[in-house]
Amino acid sequence: MRIPDSDRAWLALTLTTACLLLGACASKPLVPFSTDTPPLVLMPATQAGIGDQRARFREIYCAVLAARGSSVPDSRPCEDALTRVGAEPAGAGRPVDLGPSRRRLVAAVVPGIGYDCFKPWLSPPGTVVTHLRQYGYDATLIDVDALSSSLNNARQIRDALMAMPAPDGPPRIVLIGYSKGAPDMLEALVAYPEIRSRVAAVVSAAGAVGGSPLANDAEQYQADLLRHVPGATCTSGDGGAVQSLRPAVRKAWLAGNLLPAGLRYYSVVTYPQPERISSILKSSYDKLSRVDPRNDSQVIFYDQVIPGSTLLAYVNADHWALAVPVARTHPTIGALFVTQNAYPREALMEAILRFVEEQPPEPNP
Repeated sequence: MRIPDSDRAWLALTLTTACLLLGACASKPLVPFSTDTPPLVLMPATQAGIGDQRARFREIYCAVLAARGSSVPDSRPCEDALTRVGAEPAGAGRPVDLGPSRRRLVAAVVPGIGYDCFKPWLSPPGTVVTHLRQYGYDATLIDVDALSSSLNNARQIRDALMAMPAPDGPPRIVLIGYSKGAPDMLEALVAYPEIRSRVAAVVSAAGAVGGSPLANDAEQYQADLLRHVPGATCTSGDGGAVQSLRPAVRKAWLAGNLLPAGLRYYSVVTYPQPERISSILKSSYDKLSRVDPRNDSQVIFYDQVIPGSTLLAYVNADHWALAVPVARTHPTIGALFVTQNAYPREALMEAILRFVEEQPPEPNP
């Protein structure tokens, strides 16, 4: 099987970055599991101050998957799309409205580290937006610096939201932070109160809310390797991306900043079965497993949860599969290296928006 030249360049850079930035080949051992582990690991979510709506979300997601069938790419049975963890509550059996959106919610997604560097090579197909618009929803990607700090990117998120039309009724924006996009998003909400009235809900999707131990072994110059992905136009920015992902930095920020009241916070956690980890990510998964095996190859499951939020799902997908459709646009790379990248992202996004739409709007302060 011949690998195209552009894919060869991407692969070489990705393997190097995965080895250095993601800690897969670092010689320094990670800190093992300790009694300082956050309480979500040690007790049920509801006892850790986390709401648990997995049962209702499962009902919605399963209904979406069943109704859309093969019309969504990479469709799979609902039981395989989600991971059952512990004592998941039983659903209420309420019907799921799969008709046109009444609130016309818009998913505004903040991407993760490096995304703007490899976006031209990835050439995402835009199927999520196309799918959502069939049902009266919409989605947009918020442009942030690929390699800058969360503090820098928070300002860019603020500017992007303020440039959107002001709502003439209840807010419509569902702000979704993927990977490093989650701390970027949370810093924006704390630093810029003027954006809060525009936000209907806040979602961490495989978010590095508590950082990742893998970042402790990484340096910014290693992240800068992503600037050499074919077609990349990204810059080093303020050079703070890796620092922003270190657990000590994230936990210090969370300890010193109360999240704004008057907003609904949700967490979608990637918690894959081991066989759902792509081969290219297995080394970082194994290394992070020395801290806790309950990880998605980049982030431990409890570090993905916004404090005080409502847990919607444990998703049976690795970190890339949730949001980065490598295999769809580069099938050779998918077949050889990103081997578990297929996931029904369109159906998942629809289910998130339908869940939010069921909830009454939260009055903003």
